Amino acid sequence: MFLRKHLICVPSLATLTVLGSSVCATAQTTHPEAAVISNHQESTELNTTVSKIQQFPNAATLKTANRTIIPIPGTVATSSTILTSEDTKPTSQPSAAQVAQPKEIAQADIDLGRPTRGGSSYVGVAGNIGLSGGSSTLGDGNFTVISKVGFTRTLSVRPSAILGDDTVFLVPLTYDFSFQPIGDPFSEPLPIAPYVGVGAAIKTGNNSETAVMVTGGVDIPLNNRFTATAAINAGFFNQTDVGLLVGVGYNFGGF
Repeated sequence: MFLRKHLICVPSLATLTVLGSSVCATAQTTHPEAAVISNHQESTELNTTVSKIQQFPNAATLKTANRTIIPIPGTVATSSTILTSEDTKPTSQPSAAQVAQPKEIAQADIDLGRPTRGGSSYVGVAGNIGLSGGSSTLGDGNFTVISKVGFTRTLSVRPSAILGDDTVFLVPLTYDFSFQPIGDPFSEPLPIAPYVGVGAAIKTGNNSETAVMVTGGVDIPLNNRFTATAAINAGFFNQTDVGLLVGVGYNFGGF
């Protein structure tokens, strides 16, 4: 009985052994193929992932790439003159009248008979008192016709005639001054207008002669109509004649 049981178990064990070896053989045969397929799938998935990453980069990386500007040599303006000219724009353009207007040379306005800074032009009478000499009426006491004719703000001509046996004509060109009080630039000038000048002295008569003369004096405006004047005149004839002239003139505004 015991032997029969063992004999029955022997075929069973043999059968199990055969089945087990078949399963192992099958497993050993199919295992390399499964490994190849698995590696191929992993490679395909890796390539697909890399392709997706390249096609759809990160938004932050794309934004940073857009900000980056790589200069190309020869295409970027680096001169300060070019950059300044591009950024600077004129605020205003000159009008056609300003462009077409020619340049004017500065010059003094000449108006015969105009007032000067020393006062108005005038014509009047005076008395001449001889101080030295005597070769002409300039050095004697005589009646005189005086005048002042301004033609710029600072220049005037002061023709006068000293009447006598041999009339003398004085024609000086004078420069007029004006006094401004010291320390107050907004105050009115003092009503005293000194002047100096040089010109010609013409002596008539038998011993007619023309000589150089100098003059210096002062004008004192009395009102809108009259101006008082005093001057010393010197004529360089054969001998120098000097006279003091004192008079008053009637103001006028021009010719």
